[in-house]
Amino acid sequence: MPVPRHPPLACRRSPPQGGRSDVLAAFASYQWWSRTPKLPISPLAGEMPGKAEGGASRDPFLSAASALAATILVPVITLPALADPLPAGFVRLADVDPSIRQDIRYAGSDNFLHRKVNGYDAPVCILTEDAAKALSVVQKAIAAKRLTLVVFDCYRPARAVADMGEWTKQGGPPDPQWYPKVRRSDLIAKGYVGELSTHSRGSTVDVAVARMDRRSSPNPACGTGDADTLDFGTGFDCFDSMSETAYRGPASEAANRKMLVEAMRAGGFKNYAREWWHFTLKSEPFAEQRFDFRITAD
Repeated sequence: MPVPRHPPLACRRSPPQGGRSDVLAAFASYQWWSRTPKLPISPLAGEMPGKAEGGASRDPFLSAASALAATILVPVITLPALADPLPAGFVRLADVDPSIRQDIRYAGSDNFLHRKVNGYDAPVCILTEDAAKALSVVQKAIAAKRLTLVVFDCYRPARAVADMGEWTKQGGPPDPQWYPKVRRSDLIAKGYVGELSTHSRGSTVDVAVARMDRRSSPNPACGTGDADTLDFGTGFDCFDSMSETAYRGPASEAANRKMLVEAMRAGGFKNYAREWWHFTLKSEPFAEQRFDFRITAD
């Protein structure tokens, strides 16, 4: 039986020019790139982070690096985990204007779900920088009247919106405090809970006004009942026609709604007519994007 012969050395394939050092350098470069914090931004279509469009990988070096990892043993230095930064263009409101009161209801159980909402890891208001600065302008304007803004919700992760939608599907009777005339399973159909939300774009805020010098006891018809705000007729998240901005209630309640709308309009915000507390920055920077990063304190 003939014995197989190895080809001469001159015929064997040589390593890439530069030897293994270039290969190792390329792999090390991928290791560094893969550890760089990614900003979990999803497009308007509602794609959740971690799944790229068309099933393609988000890592351009992944295939090449995986092949190298399978054939080359490279010592890798393990670096400490880094906290994910806010996406570019986002800030925590307290870093822009700490004088604005924050009463973030979805981070606790005092809301229409009666539990914490997915994605709210801290009772913190996060907004686009443009929206936060515009809100600060409104705050300074009303502070001259010894009034202050109170925010109930700001940026809302896409996962929180999905959590609310799934919650409605569980069904149930009306809730006297939050949705007194609508069954839980009808909240989406009636337009009180959205399958998508402008809050996920980062420039929408749910807000009211309170006195600086003393507490108020508004005793709202429904919605948030213990908030220290002026009397707007209903509380935040009262899912009822009484919450429509133009609803004809007592004159004092209508005057407070008008004052809030005018102050926010002067700051560049537009009101959602079905909710007196809901405002979106007219010149929002991410009008065609939705985000899904978690809300954290730092």
